[in-house]
Amino acid sequence: MAVLHGPLAIDFEQLWKEGMLDWHGNMPERMKNDALEEAFWAQSMQKKSYKQTDAHAVPIYEKIRQYIPQGASCLEMGPGWGNYTFPLREDVGKLTLVDGSKSVLDYLQQYFIEDDAVNFVHAKWEEAAVEQHDIVIGVNCYYRIYEMNDALLKMNDRAKKRAIIGLTTGPIQPHYDVLAREYHYQIKYPRRDYIEILNMLYQLGIYADCEMLPLERVYYYDNYEALYEAQSKKILSNPFDFEHVKEVLARFVIEEEGKIVYRHKFYAAIISWEPVNFYE
Repeated sequence: MAVLHGPLAIDFEQLWKEGMLDWHGNMPERMKNDALEEAFWAQSMQKKSYKQTDAHAVPIYEKIRQYIPQGASCLEMGPGWGNYTFPLREDVGKLTLVDGSKSVLDYLQQYFIEDDAVNFVHAKWEEAAVEQHDIVIGVNCYYRIYEMNDALLKMNDRAKKRAIIGLTTGPIQPHYDVLAREYHYQIKYPRRDYIEILNMLYQLGIYADCEMLPLERVYYYDNYEALYEAQSKKILSNPFDFEHVKEVLARFVIEEEGKIVYRHKFYAAIISWEPVNFYE
């Protein structure tokens, strides 16, 4: 790694590691307990209907698709419930799915029973023994990876044509910013973000492209009590005044067809690069 000076001399991997800690400085149990992580995914998979995916994944994949040659071989890290797996399979000739959760792979495997071009690898990315593919892609699957530099270098090494990272990112719901500014509440702001990964890549000698895709998230509530409970969970100050929460949320919500609706903007960061050969 090159010796850097000035602001980019910051150890961004260390910042990433610190961001994994909770607000008391402890590593959350789910980050280090594989059985607890597996239980989470087992429960999540049981709730899914047939090929159920998230609406915001559609525009994200449309942006990603430009980097995926028709018929290419592709390795997807952390596929989850298939937000990108299902559209990828329509575009690529060979697809390898790598996930540390057996429940995730069992869920996806039912949709590809007679498809010999889809392979399943039950392993964490850091430990997975996988061959090179044309494309290596992972979207929103990095939250438990501690040694990020090694993980990024492995993506670079296993990709023949392109490595692609997708991360949904802030800003936080806007009423929290108002609560912090006007009432001086402490807020549970996100502690890790795409910019750390982009800077880690830079420090590794990988000059990646980064495109920001604007998106909108919409929350629906049957009653105001459900709204107030859901949209106060990121307040760290204890105690806090629920009247403040109600007053601020009133600036952002509307009523539509008997539902209380809260819309806010967020983004997807799409980071990609052609693999770097460090030995040339």
